[in-house]
Amino acid sequence: MLLASLNSETNILVNELPVVCNFSDVFSDDMSSLPPTREVEFSIDLVLGTGPISIPPYRMPPIELVETKKQIEDLLEKGFVRPSVSPWGAPVLLVKKKDGSMRLCVDYFQLNKVTIKNKYPLPRIDDLMDQLVGACVFSKIDLRSRYHQIRVKGEDVPKTAFRTRYGHYERFIEGFSKLALPLTSLTRKEVVFVWNSKCENSFRALKEIVRVP
Repeated sequence: MLLASLNSETNILVNELPVVCNFSDVFSDDMSSLPPTREVEFSIDLVLGTGPISIPPYRMPPIELVETKKQIEDLLEKGFVRPSVSPWGAPVLLVKKKDGSMRLCVDYFQLNKVTIKNKYPLPRIDDLMDQLVGACVFSKIDLRSRYHQIRVKGEDVPKTAFRTRYGHYERFIEGFSKLALPLTSLTRKEVVFVWNSKCENSFRALKEIVRVP
């Protein structure tokens, strides 16, 4: 496969690229179906003696209320959330993204304060950078709506509940997960990208990753 002279000024659409066509289920513009069950689940372990925390909804201007209702209806339709009767409840707010659209966020500040932090020994960033020495091909994998891609343990789902003017909801127990790989400009204008053996090896590795259920 040869990707030549691709940049932000070309007329080639991302969904027309062969790699995107071949893995259309992975390069999805939207997540609207449940993926296979995966082994990893997220747990919310609380400090001993912690009781349910419930906070009233924040005030919002009318325009934000309309957007909040729209996004909640979308989450319900996709199965990301469901109506809740949990004694827990966190408020929500809207945060503007770089593209000007609004992101619906749940303010779990109080829940985070009583959650036992995961002590898994994450690698140091400088050590990770050292491992890239000598590499000439770099691949980036990003996740679309990553918050909804984490499967939550059934017993911890009630802790994810949030309150809005339009109801009380919680994460759907089945969870979500799907990869999305945004393509960025591969070369400068008028510079042909040469597909060599290193590129081929990197591409094969990516193909194996996206085939994992």
